Amino acid sequence: MVQSVVPTQPRSPAQSVSPALARRIALAAQGFGRSGVATPGIRQLDALVNRLELLQIDSVNVFERSHYMPAFSRLGSYDKAQLDRLSTGREARFTEYWAHEASLVPLDTWPLFHWRMQQFRDRSTDSPDAWSNANRPMLDWLLAELAEKGPLRASEIEHDANKRSGPWWGWSDVKTGLEVLFRWGDVVSAGRIRFERVYALPQQVFSAELRGRDIGSVDAHRQLVSRSARAHGIGTAADFADYFRLKTAPALAAIRDLEDAGELLPVTVPGWGAPAWLHRDARLPRRIDAAAVLSPFDPVVWARARALRIFDFHYRIEIYTPEPKRVFGYYVLPVLLGDRIVGRVDLKNDRQNGVLRVQAAWHEADVPADTAGRLAAVLRETAAWQGLGEIVVAPRGTLAGALAAELR
Repeated sequence: MVQSVVPTQPRSPAQSVSPALARRIALAAQGFGRSGVATPGIRQLDALVNRLELLQIDSVNVFERSHYMPAFSRLGSYDKAQLDRLSTGREARFTEYWAHEASLVPLDTWPLFHWRMQQFRDRSTDSPDAWSNANRPMLDWLLAELAEKGPLRASEIEHDANKRSGPWWGWSDVKTGLEVLFRWGDVVSAGRIRFERVYALPQQVFSAELRGRDIGSVDAHRQLVSRSARAHGIGTAADFADYFRLKTAPALAAIRDLEDAGELLPVTVPGWGAPAWLHRDARLPRRIDAAAVLSPFDPVVWARARALRIFDFHYRIEIYTPEPKRVFGYYVLPVLLGDRIVGRVDLKNDRQNGVLRVQAAWHEADVPADTAGRLAAVLRETAAWQGLGEIVVAPRGTLAGALAAELR
């Protein structure tokens, strides 16, 4: 059977959106430009994650875990323990799954990945050499352990085969088995303790109603693209697909359905070089006045091609680059002021000495004259949020001198 190719062009005439307005639309959709509250709490955090649809999780902790950062960038100082509460136990409103990499997602998103869970299972069972086929007794034993003892971390499960395979990245057989079951959806996350995932059977933490939702692949893709488009405000087919790591063909088919339904409106953005769509509920603000540092895994910048297209910002994380070859630093956070990314700072949380270390600070071309002053205010709030009493700026980067002067 010959598969039809889904065209990439919008079906109806597209209105033009200026690059500057597209940038503001994208930031507004991501939760910037809204008036906040003095002390953000559960309600604000819940609303934000439902707006963003996911928070990417990453293990690097040189400054702060990545999933805590987007809320701080948008809401200001908040209690991280409240975000933990929202993803822990039977009262959780968020859970973890492989969405855009490992991510926190609203609970009602979990059933939308049943097709992905089945794909993971099929790949394993269809391959004679798959780890899961050689270790089926281990998987059955892990399920029985969780059924008997309730939610557990990998480190809490003891077994003769629980041995490390290497000094650094190596996982024990127990951890490998739990991750296989997690990908399949046979076990789920019940939160984290000191960043270690707690594994549980779905019935131990999810309602029967949530577990019973049967959503087919086509409808799931349509819902995921709808959520992605709402979180983007405006974007290309590649943008919408990448948010939840969807394949191109089913994402395009979903875009067509949503365009026919009037949810996605075809537009053109000069300089983008690709057809685009505007979500019907997107705000079209005349002005955005953000002031934030962004995690390298923030949705605003995690798609490097989109960051270049929207902000003219070329961004690469250099954690895995040998130090002599790094250009900007180890853990570099983009600086968002107004509706532009105006620079980047290499931050380190020196917890032992109570110091926020700015190991390098750089500005982009043609930045506003008040960039250093506004960034200094952001870093003061950042240090306070982290419980740090001092900010020390190293003399590296085009913005370092001016920033140090402002902080003095």
